[in-house]
Amino acid sequence: MRCTKFERFWLAIAISLSLFAASAYAKDTPPDTVKPVSKPDPKWNKRHQSMNDRVKKGNVDLLLIGDSITNGWEGRGKEVWKKYYERRNAVNLGIGGDRTQHVLWRLENGNLEGISPKLAVIMIGTNNVGSQRDPRNSPEEIAAGVKAIVEKLRAKLPEMKVLVLAIFPRGTDDKDEKRQSVGKANEIIAKLADGKMVFFLDIGAKFLAPDGTLPKDVMPDLLHPNAKGYQIWAEAMEPTLANLLGDEPVKSGQ
Repeated sequence: MRCTKFERFWLAIAISLSLFAASAYAKDTPPDTVKPVSKPDPKWNKRHQSMNDRVKKGNVDLLLIGDSITNGWEGRGKEVWKKYYERRNAVNLGIGGDRTQHVLWRLENGNLEGISPKLAVIMIGTNNVGSQRDPRNSPEEIAAGVKAIVEKLRAKLPEMKVLVLAIFPRGTDDKDEKRQSVGKANEIIAKLADGKMVFFLDIGAKFLAPDGTLPKDVMPDLLHPNAKGYQIWAEAMEPTLANLLGDEPVKSGQ
């Protein structure tokens, strides 16, 4: 049965209105990056609980918050951690595979309970770039997730300073699609700094060779630092970290 011109006209109008409504709804709906969510994984929950148990003991002046790259301070970065952060009463709040939404959930469920640190360092977002198992978020969505974390920290611990690190470079070179996405997210994240309580630091270039490639003797899988990579991280961050903590910087030879 054929539609008349009149019917086709109104059908076109109805389709246009539906598309407009769907577009408006999409714009008004917050991305998943800002919606706190936990994981059903027993290992993840065990790690989360162990961090909650640690902060309950108090004596916390410094938090390092993130994913497996931060978690790695307890592995390949263990010796560097002892040198730079152990005396500073630092606590590692990194869990492998975490995206911004998982960090948000953790901050609402015990990771900050009863403590008053001087400083929190955040480096999160690379897992939101996506993988074969997980959906991919846009740079804008990733930045929104980092912003939500900063706002959560500021709301719960208003006297604590926050240092937001640019998401570390990944992939062989700047032609890598995921590295490009990370770079665009970093441009937005940088705007979170107010120079008073929230600060931004990009040390990504410190990991790269002069030609912009990411050496495998720094990040063997082009994502996670090895011991050399953690040393580069600590040295690059130390002047800013010491200044924000109000203590003496650790010298590389110490």
